[in-house]
Amino acid sequence: MPLTATRITANTATVTVASQMEEVTDWSRRYFGPWWNATTAKAPAGDRIAEDGVGLVLADIDTDRMEDIHTLVRDYGFAETTYANARTLVSRQDGITYAVQPDERLAYHADRRHLVIVGEHAEPVAVAAARLARELVRAQLLADGWTVLHASAAVKNGRTVLTLGDKGAGKTTTALLLARQGWGLLANDRVFARPEADGSVKVLPWPSAAAIGLGLLDATGLYDQVRERVLAGEQLHPTQHPSVTEALRNGRRAPMWKPSGKELKPQFFPDQLSTWLGLTLATEATAAGLLFPTVTATASPVLIDDDRALTESDVFTRTTEDRYPDIFQLTPAATPAAAGLVEQLGHLPRHSLLLSHDADANAALLAKTADDITAS
Repeated sequence: MPLTATRITANTATVTVASQMEEVTDWSRRYFGPWWNATTAKAPAGDRIAEDGVGLVLADIDTDRMEDIHTLVRDYGFAETTYANARTLVSRQDGITYAVQPDERLAYHADRRHLVIVGEHAEPVAVAAARLARELVRAQLLADGWTVLHASAAVKNGRTVLTLGDKGAGKTTTALLLARQGWGLLANDRVFARPEADGSVKVLPWPSAAAIGLGLLDATGLYDQVRERVLAGEQLHPTQHPSVTEALRNGRRAPMWKPSGKELKPQFFPDQLSTWLGLTLATEATAAGLLFPTVTATASPVLIDDDRALTESDVFTRTTEDRYPDIFQLTPAATPAAAGLVEQLGHLPRHSLLLSHDADANAALLAKTADDITAS
C-alpha cells in the first residue's frame, strides 16, 4: 500500500509524517497548518526513508508489530513513566528506545530522528504521530537556539505580549480576550522564544489543542456557537474528556472539575479557533512585553504593584517538562541556557494585573495595557 506524507516546517526545523493511512497525514496537516507550515509531500521510499537528517515519523495500524514491541519492552526490562497523561513503559537497547502505552494500545520505536508508531486504531495513531512530529520539531528548534516558555501570546502589528504564570493564572483568559478584540492569537499555553543578536526576542507558536473552560466560553459570548456545532455532530479534539461533550450537549455553562482539582475543558483543534470561534491566528512575532495576571472572582480588574519578573521556572527544560518528558532522547545534549533568554526578556516592559470573572472589565484593562506595551 503506498505511503502518503505531510511535510511540516517551522523556522529551520523540518519533519515528515508518513503513513499508509491518509487519515494520519491529513491529521498532521490539519493540526500544524494554521500555526506552522504543513503541506502534502512526496512520501520517502526505500533507502531514502531516513535521509537528510530531518525528522521522520512513520505511523500506521499494525497490531503484530505493536505486540512485538510490547514483548521487547517486557523482555528487556522497562522504566514506567507518564507521557502525555498516559502510562508509558520505556526500554532502551543498543541506542534504540522502545515504548508502549498499554491503555492507548500504542507502541513506539525511536532511533534518533526516525520514529515509528504503531497501534490498533487510526485516531490514536494519528494523535500520537502529530505529538511526536512536534517533539521532533522541538528538538531541532532547541538545537538552533530556541527555548520553550510557559506563556500565552497575542500579537498586534508583529509585536507580541507574552502572558506568564502558573496554571490557572489567566494565561488563556488574557490571550482569548485580546484575540476577541482583534489581536492575533499566537499561543494559549506555550511558545518558542529565541534571543537575537540585536537584542530582540523572536517568538513562534507551539501548536496544540487549546483548552478553554466552559465558564470562559460563556463569559466571552462564545458558548452558544460552540454548543450549536456540537449538537450538529461536529467533533472537538479527542483529548477532550467525554463528560465535557455531554455537558455541552446538555447546555451546562458552569466549570467542571476532576476530583484532583483540575478543570475539565473543551479542547479545540488549532483550526477551530478560527472556524468555530472566529479568532485570527498569528504565526510569528517579536516580543514587546510581559504580563503577569492573577484571577480573583470578585475583584475589580486593575494593575497591581507587584515586582513579579520572568524567572527560569517559566521555562520548560528537561527537568521542568511535566507533560512531555524526553523519553525518546530527542533533546540535544547541549541546549541554550535559559538565563540568556530570561535576561533579554527582563529588559522589556512588564505589568502585573488582577483580573476578575467580569470579562468586559478584564478585556478593557488588558487591551489598554497591551496597547501601551506594543506602542512603546
